[in-house]
Amino acid sequence: MSRALFGSWELGDERAGNVTWRWFTDPASRALNVAEEHEAIGRGCTADLRAAVAPRGGDTVADHLVADLLRTADEFARSARLSGVSKTTLYRWWPSAGALALDGYFHAVEEPLAFEDTGDLRADLTSQLRAFARILTRTPAGRVVTELIGQSQTDHDLAAAFRSLYSSERRRLAGERLLRAREQGQIREDVDVQVLVDQLWGAVYHRLLIPDEPVTDDFVVALVSHLIDGITPPAPPRPTVPPPPDAPVRPRDDQ
Repeated sequence: MSRALFGSWELGDERAGNVTWRWFTDPASRALNVAEEHEAIGRGCTADLRAAVAPRGGDTVADHLVADLLRTADEFARSARLSGVSKTTLYRWWPSAGALALDGYFHAVEEPLAFEDTGDLRADLTSQLRAFARILTRTPAGRVVTELIGQSQTDHDLAAAFRSLYSSERRRLAGERLLRAREQGQIREDVDVQVLVDQLWGAVYHRLLIPDEPVTDDFVVALVSHLIDGITPPAPPRPTVPPPPDAPVRPRDDQ
């Protein structure tokens, strides 16, 4: 999988087929994206490299790639330092390959899955769930996390890593956004926001893991709309306006 995602790890001319190497060393590759996106893409490439290199523990070719990037690409070296990664033991900081992949996935999606707060709960949830569904269904990262969810059902260590490195933090961020909405009166006081997290994001995971129905944009929009319509406070009753005192009284039909 790592070869398909990032090209060959080999030295020499085959480095040209390595996406991560090209991003950090080839200006032509960077020119394909607007400058405002460069920092985020660089962080994502660093996270992807972290996720791909762990299964190659002890692989001198992988060591050479990391060492060369650290030596020649200041941006990569900065990202590695910010992540607390040693220059020579990048792939030894995680208890397992699956844990490293989860850590890399979390860092890769942290920015695109940030929770907006525009004051419009419906729009913010729809935007976030669209980004979430797009990552899970249209990117290699989505396929990786799907496989890891399956493996964690029989691997207790991986399940613990999934909770500590990914799902608990994503749940916390979603809960904080929904708590702010509740404080603003956009959600009823008696609503459990953690149940809402399960209803929204859990529904996407359900369709992803049990593919009877696809994860489509219409599904995301309907998911948010159906839920919001059930959790928003009821509209206040409209006051009854009495007729004016001199208004004529209509006779009843039976008179």
